[in-house]
Amino acid sequence: MGKVYLTHPGGSRIYCCWNCSTALTNKSEMMSNRFSGTTGRAFLFNKAVNLSYSELQVRFMLTGRHIVRDVSCKNCGSRLGWMYEFATEESQKYKEGHVILERALVQEVDGLPSGE
Repeated sequence: MGKVYLTHPGGSRIYCCWNCSTALTNKSEMMSNRFSGTTGRAFLFNKAVNLSYSELQVRFMLTGRHIVRDVSCKNCGSRLGWMYEFATEESQKYKEGHVILERALVQEVDGLPSGE
């Protein structure tokens, strides 16, 4: 297998994989911290990097039917959450293209000082 190339999201607060500390996104990309995942609390992010995506799946969630992809760490393969591809309810369309990372599966760490 070839070398895995990783991207760094930048920012003063970074969310990383709980298992291998690979950088995934930064605090400025967070859209909401009021979501629930399979392990408890979860965060909705505008975008994240260094993820692998599963095949499309239909899931029935508290907010209705969604088509999603599970997301895993590109470096170690640990499952971290999911990405919304399509929402059938009009009120849930804002989630499309965004990523849920479960709080128990990521760690928040210091990133780069602002201005650098």
